[in-house]
Amino acid sequence: MAVEKADSDELLAIRLPVWWTFGGLVAGLFAGLALAGTEALDPVLAVTEPAGALWLRALQMTIIPLVSALLVIGIAQMVQAARAGRAARRMLGWVFAVLLFSGITAALFMPLLLSMFPIPPSAGTLLETGSITPQQVPGLADFVTSLIAPNVIAAAAETTMLPLTIFFALFAVAVARLPGNQRDTLLNVFRALANAMLTIIGWVLWIAPLGVFALALGVASRAGGGAFATLVHYILVVSAMGAIVLLAGYALAWFGGGIAPLRFAKAMIPAQAVAVSTQSSLASLPAMLAVARRLGVRESTADFVLPLAVAIFRATSPAMNLAVAIYVATLAGVELTPATLGAGIAVALVISVGSVSLPGSISFVISIGPIALAMGVPIEPLALLVAVEMLPDIMRTLANVTLDVAVAAATDRPEEESV
Repeated sequence: MAVEKADSDELLAIRLPVWWTFGGLVAGLFAGLALAGTEALDPVLAVTEPAGALWLRALQMTIIPLVSALLVIGIAQMVQAARAGRAARRMLGWVFAVLLFSGITAALFMPLLLSMFPIPPSAGTLLETGSITPQQVPGLADFVTSLIAPNVIAAAAETTMLPLTIFFALFAVAVARLPGNQRDTLLNVFRALANAMLTIIGWVLWIAPLGVFALALGVASRAGGGAFATLVHYILVVSAMGAIVLLAGYALAWFGGGIAPLRFAKAMIPAQAVAVSTQSSLASLPAMLAVARRLGVRESTADFVLPLAVAIFRATSPAMNLAVAIYVATLAGVELTPATLGAGIAVALVISVGSVSLPGSISFVISIGPIALAMGVPIEPLALLVAVEMLPDIMRTLANVTLDVAVAAATDRPEEESV
């Protein structure tokens, strides 16, 4: 079931206008540069600014229902998988450990990286892509009490994502414990809700080239050529968080799976080549299975762990998604307190389960939006950053595929030692 869902999502990913969206960004930036300081700028902005704002609102309106549906489905799948036996529980233990490491990595190293390589001053224009109303992050006592929302409907209306995430995580666990017919009925409802929301957001992203063009034109007219420098800086620092997770995959294969780093690196080359060329973990699955066999991972383990990992595990999500939120937080001057970062890590861990196998541009919006909202960070800049997600997504897929195989090796090792 999970692999079938991933397959349909990958087909949707092929149809999304990713390159056209990137082209809209570049065209908008050049148009803004050309019009800056001319009399034609104001009449053009009178049209493009409302158009960009409308597209941005359309992008935001699906976040809560889509995230809620995907969380229930994803966590229910994990609970059911945990019942499959010791190997499944051992695999899920490694998955949780990697996701926790991934989130902590961004919380520790992203602020440090931004202090060493500061955001270009011109990046402030990214905050002018919409009406910025960041949430206030509560103090420690208020933060603890805010984890539970007395009124879930009100929490959804106020987009307070952390208590919503906790509620739907608990709801998903409860659904997984229902009798079979009741569980299947509820999960089918949430699958239908998710598919409907994916259809709507697919429509919105189809006109992303126009929306991104409109937003980029205004940014470039104010920032000048600095807009290009900002996007390059953003791509590099966010991808650096994925690179740390990638290196952790080699360490996991070594210490958890008993495979020397050089041997693991050589064996992974074919699967990594497929990952880079397709930017799809699902398309890389046959190559990952071949690599696992080459590394001596038991066929029964590889055939169970790797398809399940493709369905429920995305190692880079907490690191790179939280890195984006921290980048925007730094840009907006949001204080990165321990409570703020803790909220970001918590939501990033849970959301990573619900966004697996979604197309990159959709995953970007529905994964990072809730993290930013939980941290009190404005989400408006995401509308422009989604246009360049195709570039960091190469690192995402490369590291995810590497960690999938590393987790399979680590899961298999206790089986070998018990014989």
